Amino acid sequence: MRIWIDLANSPHVPFFRALREEFERRGHEVETTAREFAQTIELAERAGFAPAVIGGHGGRGLKGKAGNLFGRALALGKWARGRRGFDLAVSHNSYSQIIAARLLRLRCVTLMDYEHQPANHLAFRLASRVIVPRAFPDESLRRYGARRAKVRRYDGIKEDVYLADFRPDPRFADELRALGVGADDVLLVVRPPARDALYHRFDNELFDCLLTRLGTSQDVKAVMLPRTESQRMTLAARFTGANMLWPRRALDGANLIAAADLVISAGGTMNREAAALGVPAATVYAGQWAAIDEELVRAGRLRRITSRADIDNLPLRKKDGATIDARRARHVRAEVADLILDM
Repeated sequence: MRIWIDLANSPHVPFFRALREEFERRGHEVETTAREFAQTIELAERAGFAPAVIGGHGGRGLKGKAGNLFGRALALGKWARGRRGFDLAVSHNSYSQIIAARLLRLRCVTLMDYEHQPANHLAFRLASRVIVPRAFPDESLRRYGARRAKVRRYDGIKEDVYLADFRPDPRFADELRALGVGADDVLLVVRPPARDALYHRFDNELFDCLLTRLGTSQDVKAVMLPRTESQRMTLAARFTGANMLWPRRALDGANLIAAADLVISAGGTMNREAAALGVPAATVYAGQWAAIDEELVRAGRLRRITSRADIDNLPLRKKDGATIDARRARHVRAEVADLILDM
């Protein structure tokens, strides 16, 4: 088949890099589009994609998001019509691609792992197939209009698709040293909230409290990973501790997490990546929790921060390498690929 993948956000890059390799190993041909947002293009190019860059971000306002959504859908449709016929469109809830595929009468698969995203109403109704983790609640699928016949489930989490067989690159220590992180430093990796996302229409005071504590913890080095340049500039101006590092280029996420002593995110993907690799992780997410994250908490792979006391009691120390327990769920990649291709 000829498969069209759309990368709408930076976490989609490693996920679809692994699936692209699986598709091509099975004899399929893949072409890719990408949205100019966060570090998506830079990461895609470093991952070996050569995406057609179409559209950007619509901003925080609902009107801008809606206009951008449909404008990009039309642009994607025009691009796809100009290519040799595709058999399948695939994304991780790229709403614009789903609309474009529907207009082109092209079979479309969407994957999703967060049941509280309002735009699931659009994606789940228009897609030909909806693929979710087994923990995704049935009630949410029904509420968002995903008929049972179009839903498929897989075991594990989406991060298993690309991290189950990960091995750290020892040369990554050179990049850390260039950032100012030594082998004896306690390394924290910190991800701010997705303030521009449709599902994140609120402030997160606990995250600001966290940064205040980190800024006064001189025995740690905190690598800050803002989602946008404007977020980086805003936060770096407010939190100026010398131990808080603000890289200006995208780093290899898997190697960075594997090197970390603790990952703290106000989102979802990076914490689940840490959980997949067996690295200590804590979440300061202030929104409605995903069922898969609740499972990780119950399994002891994710620590939940809900108060200032939790922040004060957060252990900032070197991890115990002897206790690292990576998931190594190697079956998930092939299982997800099967569900996508078996249309």
